Amino acid sequence: MTDINYPLYLASRSPRRGELLTQIGVRFALVAAEVDETPHAGESPEAYVRRVAIDKARAGRSGVSPDDPRPVLAADTAVVLDDEILGKPLDCPDFLRMMARLSGRTHRVLTGVALSFADALWYELSVSQVRFRDIEAHERLAYWASGEPHDKAGGYGIQGLGALFVADLQGSYSGVMGLPLYETGRLLHRVGIALLAGDSEP
Repeated sequence: MTDINYPLYLASRSPRRGELLTQIGVRFALVAAEVDETPHAGESPEAYVRRVAIDKARAGRSGVSPDDPRPVLAADTAVVLDDEILGKPLDCPDFLRMMARLSGRTHRVLTGVALSFADALWYELSVSQVRFRDIEAHERLAYWASGEPHDKAGGYGIQGLGALFVADLQGSYSGVMGLPLYETGRLLHRVGIALLAGDSEP
């Protein structure tokens, strides 16, 4: 059905999403997908990640030749506390406020995954619950100084030093990283990208 070298396009600049696809043996080529990621007034977190993931998939598709049959995968992740989306920290004070709010509490991580193929578009949502331990003030400063939080939704990366704060996780570890592999596998199966020998409908 597709070129065996690159059966898929990934519409993302996130190295973590690329690493997760590589983890499950999926080759891909990157495609640009610039979209407005500003939450709309009154938009729920669930509606937000759905809109942005789908917009990214469509933007990625528009950057591919109409004759290219390969599907385009895109995703968007939101860290949500008290139904408020916590974006990437603007600066150190913003990050410290964010960590103070997350400290000792449970938040949700929503990751929407969209796949554009021919005239079809499919969408899956992963929802995880993450509980942070109490984070001391000096730890917050040291974490910011590490550089890891600067480009992360919610100001932390579970795959890095941020894992030190995670007391409990219910849901998808890969979803919190930015690409839930269970949901991604379901979407890839739809377009005939087999991940395992004898792969069948999940």
